[in-house]
Amino acid sequence: MAGKILITGADGFIGSHLTETLVRLGYDVRAFVYYNSFNSWGWLDHLPDDVKGKFEVVAGDIRDSSGVRKAMTGCDAVLHLAALIAIPFSYNSPSTYVETNINGTLNILQAARDLGLSKVVHTSTSEVYGTARFVPISEDHVLQGQSPYSATKIAADQLAHSFYTSFELPVITLRPFNTYGPRQSARAVIPTIITQLATRGTSIKLGALSPTRDFSYVQDTVSGFIAALNSEKGFGEVINLGSGFEISIGDTAKLIAKSMGTSLDISEDQQRFRPERSEVDRLWADNGKAKALLGWTPEHSGLEGFKLGLDKTVEWFSNPDNLRLYKPGIYNL
Repeated sequence: MAGKILITGADGFIGSHLTETLVRLGYDVRAFVYYNSFNSWGWLDHLPDDVKGKFEVVAGDIRDSSGVRKAMTGCDAVLHLAALIAIPFSYNSPSTYVETNINGTLNILQAARDLGLSKVVHTSTSEVYGTARFVPISEDHVLQGQSPYSATKIAADQLAHSFYTSFELPVITLRPFNTYGPRQSARAVIPTIITQLATRGTSIKLGALSPTRDFSYVQDTVSGFIAALNSEKGFGEVINLGSGFEISIGDTAKLIAKSMGTSLDISEDQQRFRPERSEVDRLWADNGKAKALLGWTPEHSGLEGFKLGLDKTVEWFSNPDNLRLYKPGIYNL
């Protein structure tokens, strides 16, 4: 796709990898980051030297319609990733999730419509499915808001679809399953396992071990966004991005310990458990639609692909310069 591409949430985990990859591919990128008085651009500050200075940065707040519109002016397409995503924190501050995930998405959609953007790629989450009623989970699975976070993402997804059906806004909704990899927040399970093992020895604290997840390596998720950006198909559709491989949290911890060459002693930490009916017990993606519409397939699939992705992730977190950016001794909501 020609023209300037706006990435919201570019300072975050997936957004920074997407920014880095698009810049290297020669795209004209404008990165929308969350304004703060430290002038921090999040993970964009840590990108390699060959990428730094080769993209535009605009600081603002996704909840501010005026700032969003200014950031989108002159852009041809938007990849909308900005969101609050930590599930435990959504129990504590649900109204903030409504303001960010629902109203923020509305700001993107309204500006895209008024400015005549040629494409909006909206980011959903596998959490909207809740505990799987059938597997693998296809896009027609019922939506279940089992946390305030997932409820706001369901609402945002429906807003995006409504702008397609009501105004013919060219929207594609991507629904990544559990993305992991370098730079991920310690609020997620894989980084919290790695950072605890790297700093606390073999004894770590976790919540529920039995739930299963479909973990997708970050570069596979990024390639899915790029496929959607360049696709002439998929408008008005919801499309899963997942590896198609299911594994429990407990077995994931064992694989990480093996990758790090250490033993493992897990103790339960009650504050890490979700409320019983809020826990999503099973997620496993059917990614056939992504292949059919976008020509996308994950490179890190199956058990061997997952092991490869874990090795890359462990290597990054084990670098002392990266590890020092985390606080493994504190439970991260």
